[in-house]
Amino acid sequence: MFKQAQNELSTLRDLMRFSVSRFIEADLFFGHGTDNAWDEAAYLLLHTLHLPIDRLEPFMDARLTSEERATALKIIERRISERQPAAYLTNEAWLGDYCFYVDQRVIIPRSHIAELLQEQLSPWVDDPWAIHHVLDLCTGSGCLAILAAQAFPESKLDAIDLSPDALAVAKRNVDDYGLQARIQLILSDAFTEVPEQKYDLIISNPPYVNAESMATLPEEYRREPVLALASGKDGLDFVRILLSEAKNHLTPNGLLIVEIGDNREALETKYPELAFTWLDTHAGDHCVFMLRHEELE
Repeated sequence: MFKQAQNELSTLRDLMRFSVSRFIEADLFFGHGTDNAWDEAAYLLLHTLHLPIDRLEPFMDARLTSEERATALKIIERRISERQPAAYLTNEAWLGDYCFYVDQRVIIPRSHIAELLQEQLSPWVDDPWAIHHVLDLCTGSGCLAILAAQAFPESKLDAIDLSPDALAVAKRNVDDYGLQARIQLILSDAFTEVPEQKYDLIISNPPYVNAESMATLPEEYRREPVLALASGKDGLDFVRILLSEAKNHLTPNGLLIVEIGDNREALETKYPELAFTWLDTHAGDHCVFMLRHEELE
């Protein structure tokens, strides 16, 4: 079928129609930056053809050279045959206006905390310039540390991960944004190697997928590092560490902000004594919680 497409399709519109049909036919799963076959095809084709990824319509009737057509069809075929998320095929992932390098060594950035950081954690942080020390636990690609550095201009950041491979990717992104002087990357199992430092803000998008959900993940999610996804039977193993130890690393007015996916009910059942504040994001008010230092005492 792809060989026939190489001979018969001529415009980007043709390729879009063909790609969407093949994606639906293959029953692909979308959830790493797009949520449907049309947007996924548009992103992959525009990126591969070196066109602006937000400007599809002006190019729809443009004819492709045979070399361009072959290259575009190859990445569409790989998306189907390999079930790799699009971000791994293009080695880039976007959070708002920020682009990050990614590969199979890191989970693909998609944190709801990113949305909150782009608003400088308003209204929970009154003065973004008063945030001087930030800790990002489970930094992965380094995306949240980089966004936090942009949100809080006077801050120094420690970005922690258990995976040396993830930290290598994070270093590339920190270097790309020229933040080497402000972001320190640290290999650590949770808080074990964290510096003797009190933080105004601790953020974490930790592993939070429970065992039942891990067993039924779509193939595309199985391409991501298990270490970055699985967190025990109930999905709260890492969160327990955060709730137990974070208070020892926060300033008296410090904030802990953690993403936990769909585990709100399980968390509140396990910790009925904690006064969680649930932060509003486009996904709703069930994905990210905040606790103040005194609420962790």
